[in-house]
Order: sequence, then structure tokens, then C-alpha cells
Amino acid sequence: MPLLRLEGPLPLLQLIETPLLTLINFASLVTTNAARFRLAAGKEKVLLEFGLRRAQGPDGGLSASRYCYMGGFNGTSNVLAGKLFGIPITGTHAHSFVMSFGGLSEVKNRMIQPADESKKPVDFVEICLRCRKKICDVINVLQEQTNEGELAAFIAYAVSFPTGFLALVDTYEVLKSGVANFLAVTLALDEVGYKAKGVRIDSGDLAYLSLCVRDIFKKVGTEFSLPWLEKLMIVASNDINEETLLSLNQQMISQTILANKTKGHGIDAYGIGTHLVTCQKQPNLGGVCKLVQINGVPRIKLSQDVSKVTIPGRKVVYRLFSSEGHALIDLMQQVDEEPPKPMERVLCRHPFEESKRAYVKAGRVEILHKLYLKNGQLCQTLPSLEEKKKLVQDSLDSLRHDHKRALNPTPYKVSVSDRLYHFLHDLWLANAPIGELY
Repeated sequence: MPLLRLEGPLPLLQLIETPLLTLINFASLVTTNAARFRLAAGKEKVLLEFGLRRAQGPDGGLSASRYCYMGGFNGTSNVLAGKLFGIPITGTHAHSFVMSFGGLSEVKNRMIQPADESKKPVDFVEICLRCRKKICDVINVLQEQTNEGELAAFIAYAVSFPTGFLALVDTYEVLKSGVANFLAVTLALDEVGYKAKGVRIDSGDLAYLSLCVRDIFKKVGTEFSLPWLEKLMIVASNDINEETLLSLNQQMISQTILANKTKGHGIDAYGIGTHLVTCQKQPNLGGVCKLVQINGVPRIKLSQDVSKVTIPGRKVVYRLFSSEGHALIDLMQQVDEEPPKPMERVLCRHPFEESKRAYVKAGRVEILHKLYLKNGQLCQTLPSLEEKKKLVQDSLDSLRHDHKRALNPTPYKVSVSDRLYHFLHDLWLANAPIGELY
């Protein structure tokens, strides 16, 4: 199906063919991949793009951040993408930041300014140490097991970003060190008027660890009468792919932990990088640019591979919707054909298989091609990034569930009008050589 129709002098169109395909293929590929991750995760989960370090070069990383957001992600760790495109920036510190601290003596700035600016700065390290003792007693963790360098790193991070404290807790040991140190700093922040954001887990059994961490949050929240603490965000990362998300969601649906009937995981958000921006499941889109008409004369490319046979002439594409609002089928017509009308029976045909045809009575008809550029001038305002993101989501919402399921999805149908079908096959016969037998 033609995503884009170009009309102009042949040498000019041949000149811009490669850059156009470069832009369209990569943008469509990454946006579609991001949309698949969104479908796998569900609408309620937060998806964060962490792919800059694994992308194909700095330009690939920058543009991928934009297309991932367009496809349904909530934010990016790419600061430049946030600056250029207005994408929300999010992320945590790295393992190397935690490992760079050996102990509390390396915390250069011990003082923190309370949220109430009328109050004087206080010794934050002292408060954290007092809170760590309380936390360890409540969650039955020995203080000696908690890593002091990790605590120092969390303190330094919290002093610098008291309103955005989200800590990476698996540098040493999640349950015996990371969560205890995080909660110590969280309680200390609460004392001076700030609320922590949550934790990120980057290794191990993500489902199991998230449940354990969620239980600890609930226990500490109850003990200290801090109900908001029970709802702290748990972010999971660690080479997550589409199958991982589907598996975790399946656990949410089908699994329970027999002891307390807890659902299969406690993860609120996912940080996804490699499999997202490099599109490992399908590394290329395969879009092509083909000549279909020259000097008003339609052209057709033939091939023994039917999928490579082009549909000749200038065409326009319509999407036909059911009365319930679901997309039924896309219909290609010649540009001078009468557009399909709502509640009118339209014969839709498979381009190459004669017996595959159906009458469709659409509740709504939408033209998919819009004129954006003519004689070097913009014909209408280009949509903003937020408008493009909404368009992607609206398009996905219009598809039936069976088109979007991960296993054996129903293929979405793209058809041609009866007139275009006969035109295509007449031209095919006119251009195909007749074989000879001896």
C-alpha cells in the first residue's frame, strides 16, 4: 500500500528517493516497534526509552528517542532529545555512580535544604543513619549487611535531586542492601519535606524481586504511617523485550502466590533500550519507492514473486470503518474514481487473488492520503509530536483485538477497487511476454 505519493520531474524524484526511504523506513520501523511494546505492556504501565547507548550512532539514537515517544513511550533518558523535541526526560543514576562511593566519608555535601525554605539546612547523613537503623529493624535486615558505599551514593544523589530520588538498588544485593539503603534515604527525605519516587531493578528475577520490594514498601509504609510509600514506583530494566512484557502480563493474569494471593509481579514501569531502538525482532522495514506512472502513462513492474508486482497508476487510499468504529479494511482506488460513501456497498478485492473479494458497507470512511507539499510550499500545518503520538494511539485503538494479538494475529486487509483490479490485470497481461513451448 502506498504510504506516500510523490509527483514531479523524474530526475528530481530519483534524486530524493534514497533520503526519503531512509527517513520513512527508520521512522516507521521504530515507531511501530515502540507501539508493539506499548501493546505488550498495556496502557497503564509507564514505558521509558533507555536506548541511546545501544542505538546505531548518535543520530540513530536521537531520532529513535523521538519515534519511540511517538509510538507510545512516556519518556526518554536522552537529554538532548528532551531538549530538542520536548520529550519528558527520566532516568536514574548508573551502577558506576554507586560503585564510585566507598563509604560515608566520601559524601562531600552532608547538608540538605528542607523543602520549607524558611528552615535552615540540616545534616542529611545523620538523619539517614538514624533512619537506616529504624528500617533495618522493621524489615529484619542486619545493618552490617547493607553496603555503606551504596548508602553514601544514595545520600549524595538525594541531596542533589531531592524531588526526583529514584535509586538503582541492585548494584550489590536488592533485598539485603539496596532496598534498605533506599528506604533509609526515603524516610530521611520525608523528614525534610520531600517524597522519593521509587527504585529501579536491573538484574535478577524481576517479577519475584518486584513482589518482595512491594511487600517491603507496604510493611514500612504501615509501620511509619506513610501510605504513599506503599505506592512508590518500581521500574524494571535489564534487556527487556516484547516477549518479556507479554510473559510478565500473563503472570499478572494467571499466576498467584499461594501464600497471600499476590499477583504475578509488582512492576509499574519498564526501562527498555536495546530491543527497542535496534528493533532486533525485525531489523528493517523494507519499504520501497516504485515508479507507477510517467507522462500520464501507467507503468507496472512484473516479477515471478507476486508480492513484488506493483499496482500501476496514481492511487488514493481510504480506510473503511465498521459502525462500531473498528477499522475493517483499507481500499485503494484510482484517483478519478468516486470515493466510497458511508453505508454504501463497496466491492473490495484482493489485488492478486481473484476469488478473494467482499462487499463492505462502511459506517465511516476516512481518506488516508493528505496533500502536505506542493510546488515547494506547505499546504497545511505539520502536526506536533504530541499530535502524532495521539494519531498513532488512535489508529491502534481503531484496530480489532484479533489484529493486535501477539500470537497468530488476524492479517489486516488491504484491497483494491473492482475497477483498479481489472486495470491492474489488463496491464499485467499487456506487459507480460507470452511464453513459447517447443
